[in-house]
Amino acid sequence: MTERTRIILKSGKDQSLRRFHPWVFSGAIKKIHGIVREGDLVDLFDNKGEFLALGHYQEGSISVRVISFEKLEPGESFWENRISNAWNLRKSLHLTDNSGTSVFRWINAEGDGLPGLIVDFYNGAVVIQLHSVGMYRSLERIVDALKKTGGQRIHTIFLKSESSLPDKPGISERTGFLMGENRSGEVMEHGYRFLVNWEEGQKTGFFIDQRTNRKLVGDWSRNRKVLNMFGYTGGFSVYAMGGGADLVHSVDSSGKAVELTRRRRQGTMRHMPWMPLPI
Repeated sequence: MTERTRIILKSGKDQSLRRFHPWVFSGAIKKIHGIVREGDLVDLFDNKGEFLALGHYQEGSISVRVISFEKLEPGESFWENRISNAWNLRKSLHLTDNSGTSVFRWINAEGDGLPGLIVDFYNGAVVIQLHSVGMYRSLERIVDALKKTGGQRIHTIFLKSESSLPDKPGISERTGFLMGENRSGEVMEHGYRFLVNWEEGQKTGFFIDQRTNRKLVGDWSRNRKVLNMFGYTGGFSVYAMGGGADLVHSVDSSGKAVELTRRRRQGTMRHMPWMPLPI
């Protein structure tokens, strides 16, 4: 096993790790044995020398993001296991083979034991967003594991980290296609069709975390007039119209967002009253 820099925590500062919290704050560190740079893998020990966890070091208030509470070498099998476990969890939630929904978050950072890594699935297009130098250095293995797990389900892999990666020496590639070249595509969510542009859109292209809220708006919209302010590309508007709203106005300052909203209207609900308005 590779010899790594050892970080010793102050007395009493090990309790959060023993409860499997994935962060170590700078104030908890007593001593660093060796030279450490941003993104390095480090071993964490309590003040008595007991191993606690393995993680990526970074400068700032959060000094270490934990990727394992076991002492191991995070090689190819580590990444494959974490990424396939995340896929299988989504499969158990009926997201991976759902004819009515083809967009979901595949890797949710700390939630899947991979802090600093976001991966979203858009009907065969995979968008990666990195939030740490440690994950940036592991990108090749991450991509290999995504391909192995996703197989023929994946036609595009796009790296979109220009706004999320810290500005550090040695980091060059932040955005670009790692597989395929599709810049946009159609996805389904609860039976509604959405055109997503992951290259130019906000976040990774679509606000996936608002799925439940969009459905809730749809449930409340029957026979109502709905104003969707800061509507982006009209996700909430689609649900409102689908839920039986009498009228929906969608307002956003972005001309591109408004145009996508219009295209959704034309492709999804032509017969319903709908008005995307730029401001």
